[in-house]
Amino acid sequence: MKEVLLLKGKRSWKSLLLILTVMMTCAATAQNITVSGTVTDEVGPLPGVTVLLQGTSRGVTTDFDGEYVIEDVPSNGVLVYSYVGFATQMVNINGRNEIDIVLQEDTEALEEVVVIGYGTQRREAVTGSVSSIGGEELREIPSANISEALQGRLPGVELSQTSSQPGAPQQIRIRGTRSLSGSNDPLIVLNGVPFAGSLNDINPNDIQSMDILKDASATAIYGSRGANGVVIITTNTGRQGQEAQFSYDAFYGVKTVFGEYPMMSGPDLVALRKAANQYENGADEMDDVNTDWQDLMYENSFITNHNLGVSGGTESGSYSASLGYTKDAAVLPEQYFERISFNATLSQDIGDYIKVGFNTNNNYSVRNGMNLGIYDVLAASPIASPYNEDGSLKRVISLAADDMWVRTRGSIEGLGDSWIDQSREFGTFNNFFGELEIPGVEGLKYRINLGLNYRSTHGGSYTGQGVFSVSESTLSNASINNSITTRYLVENLLTYDRTFNDSHRINVVGLYSTEESKFNSSSIAALGIPTDQFQFYNLGQATDEIIIDPANQGYYRSGLMSYMGRIMYEYENKYMLSATLRSDGSSRLAEGHKWHTYPAVSVGWNLGNEAFMENVEWMNSLKIRAGYGETSNQAVAPYSTLGLLATRPYNFGPDNYAVGYYVSQLPNPELGWEYSTTYNFGVDFSLFNYRLTGTAEYYITNTNDILYNVVLPGTSGVGSYTANIGETQNKGFELSLNGVIFDNPDGFSWEAGLNLYSNENELVALASGTSQDVSNNWFEGHPINVIYDYERIGLWQEDDPYLDILEPGGNVGMIKVKYTGEYDANGVPVRQIGPDDRKVIDVNPDFQGGFNTRLSYKNFDLTAVGAFQSGGVLISTLYGSSGYLNMLNGRRGNVDVDYWTPENTGARYPKPGGVTSGDNPKYGSTLGYFDASYLKIRTLTLGYNFDKETIGDLGFKDLRLYGTVQNAFVLFSPYHDESGMDPVTNSYGDENSAVAGYPGRLLTIGTNTPATRNYLLGVNLTF
Repeated sequence: MKEVLLLKGKRSWKSLLLILTVMMTCAATAQNITVSGTVTDEVGPLPGVTVLLQGTSRGVTTDFDGEYVIEDVPSNGVLVYSYVGFATQMVNINGRNEIDIVLQEDTEALEEVVVIGYGTQRREAVTGSVSSIGGEELREIPSANISEALQGRLPGVELSQTSSQPGAPQQIRIRGTRSLSGSNDPLIVLNGVPFAGSLNDINPNDIQSMDILKDASATAIYGSRGANGVVIITTNTGRQGQEAQFSYDAFYGVKTVFGEYPMMSGPDLVALRKAANQYENGADEMDDVNTDWQDLMYENSFITNHNLGVSGGTESGSYSASLGYTKDAAVLPEQYFERISFNATLSQDIGDYIKVGFNTNNNYSVRNGMNLGIYDVLAASPIASPYNEDGSLKRVISLAADDMWVRTRGSIEGLGDSWIDQSREFGTFNNFFGELEIPGVEGLKYRINLGLNYRSTHGGSYTGQGVFSVSESTLSNASINNSITTRYLVENLLTYDRTFNDSHRINVVGLYSTEESKFNSSSIAALGIPTDQFQFYNLGQATDEIIIDPANQGYYRSGLMSYMGRIMYEYENKYMLSATLRSDGSSRLAEGHKWHTYPAVSVGWNLGNEAFMENVEWMNSLKIRAGYGETSNQAVAPYSTLGLLATRPYNFGPDNYAVGYYVSQLPNPELGWEYSTTYNFGVDFSLFNYRLTGTAEYYITNTNDILYNVVLPGTSGVGSYTANIGETQNKGFELSLNGVIFDNPDGFSWEAGLNLYSNENELVALASGTSQDVSNNWFEGHPINVIYDYERIGLWQEDDPYLDILEPGGNVGMIKVKYTGEYDANGVPVRQIGPDDRKVIDVNPDFQGGFNTRLSYKNFDLTAVGAFQSGGVLISTLYGSSGYLNMLNGRRGNVDVDYWTPENTGARYPKPGGVTSGDNPKYGSTLGYFDASYLKIRTLTLGYNFDKETIGDLGFKDLRLYGTVQNAFVLFSPYHDESGMDPVTNSYGDENSAVAGYPGRLLTIGTNTPATRNYLLGVNLTF
């Protein structure tokens, strides 16, 4: 028995010895060691990188030089390196004592951070409606203007061209038009502070990201200023610990006319004049002459852009600066836009708790020759020659019924000092900030923002004696206009941001702000400038009249005070809540109505993070969200509550003069806020291992107490007063999709994106008892932007039975419009066509959007960006009666149209010389309406990125060369098919036409600078 026990004991000791041996071996294999190294990116050392032992909470961060030392870690452990904006790397130690790491930027991670106003938020946690685009994506369309690069890129953000002149801003509408008489422009926020300038004042090369806040739950934090949406722009900054990095970006391009205005040739005008049988040739006209007046005016031009930047940082601060230059010359002589910009940022830590800094945006721009129109070029007769027998240019040509000053490139360039039109602007927009981390309270910060802005505009024009006039004795004239805008803003922010137990995250923001704006402008005109050399620089020397019109002088001072609180709560990355309360007080509104308080709330649910979704492998994330909010709008000019006085000069004999005053606008002591309520519903998703991501949204916005200038009857003795009347509604759907079709970094890759949106706009109510305002084209139950006109249904033909009834005195071949009256028992119309047959025509598209695609193979990439629109009405004053270029009587140059003749009865346009209304065919306005549908390839870019190893020996970090075609081509456009022109608007409704035929808010195609197709070569260099 003892032997057995002894044997068992020996075996136990052997087993124990074996176990101890194995343990010692493992311990020897996995002994703890110290690991050190350096973490860098492609630029240099990265301070603040977290180095963590996987599976534990033990870790360190890199110092200013990117170096780290982590002690007592297993030799077979794994280290995890993580840093915001960079891809996380996991590295096996494998017994090494020194490990150096190069982190790569994570573009997707960078895009996941969204600027939401007074802070940032992970895209996954956003509950409001926010669309974002990065600076690199914007620069896929090389442009001197941000709005041009943004067009068609984001759902619900409509950018419309208001002018085709160089440097012209675009009209931005976020989810439709709300206000009738107030501004519908969104608020621009630059680096966290409301911006007093325009998008034209910001260099596109300086932009790091743009975030568009669209619904009230997102915009309410900015109060009344954000009533029409918010455009948040974040510019490039340096990084702490970053070595100085320089960049140079440039492009140069040749601009050619996209499509000339489709005017008749000489033989065509001869045939038209014969068909109309109204005009004989003028003294300078001959049937065998064929002059292309546009060819004599246009010339290929150029656009160039250069930007030099530097960024970097120290152990406790960061900096960046950039200097930019842009020049965009039109195809018209002496017309160009030029801009110099300088921008800088600086941030500095002071100790452990204080940070201070500033950013400044400065620009100086010149717009030259913007009053140079081309109406006279288009109206000139193609059978008139501009040359004398000796080859010199004539001064005036005599046509059938008109004399015209000869407008060619040569005649304009030959004017010298006898013509100038120039506007110079300078703006400096500055934000200083200080930030304090409250000691002892983790996550609590106080920040003060001080915004100081100044903007001045100085314009002047001069036209010498007889210039642009058929009479050589027409007096010279000059004018100057100046304006100055100053603004200060003070914001006090208290922020508390904490995460508890890895499950609860709370962010609380409180704000008190005050701002004040001042503006003054003046304008003076004079006749009879004694010499061209004076131009507009000394109007006091005028020998004739000097005019100071009171209506052209301006001044105002206005202020806004605000309180705001917002709380955002997130639980386990599944359930999100955001609630905002904002109160604004405006000096523009009446006593007792200055303040308005409004709430906003939104919620989100990340279904994709729920346990029951774990087995749905094809869906990576799914979030549904809903929001409700109110916003207000102080959409009136300062002093509207006080009414207005106007002056009336009286003449009592040859030497006695007096000025009287009368009330032109009544005061309104009840004038208050215009406000909107918005409901927003959205879903965000990512599928198939993040290869397809998207967002779908539906919204309804109701705007009440609209601020509106009510016109009073003449018997009241007063023209108007401003009041809160009326309601509007906008509702719509938005869809955004982005997909990775092929993804092979070493071979072929293909990415594509699409956005689609629609907006239904309705004027729900006008003033009490009023259902329409015909003078402004406003009608209840219809959109704000409409046309009120007849509906063209064709041309009258020989076999039409009711011509004499509906159009007494009319002729075959004249325009036929729709009759809306009654019929007798035999089906015969009971009256002739009249004003009651006009109808409301909606000009808004059914839907619109944009797309982009990028193909890459090794170092090459090909990018295309496009935009499209379906439905709606495009107004072309060129074809309509307000342009006086489609009179169809042979008096002047005429648009090249297919008109009715006995041999061509299926034509679209009426018989020349038929029934007229004024100088145009009767109902001629209806000829200017086209289906606004189009699909446009806005840019095609082919680029090549040089290997870093190849350029490293030259001291470069990155080098890219590219070629771009802008405004490449247009498809599916009825207007382009008809005219060959760009189917995009280029004028407001009350400009660039012979007569003002439409409300100024409507956008049209008028006789503005021609659209161009541009061919660019560019370089992006980092060193």
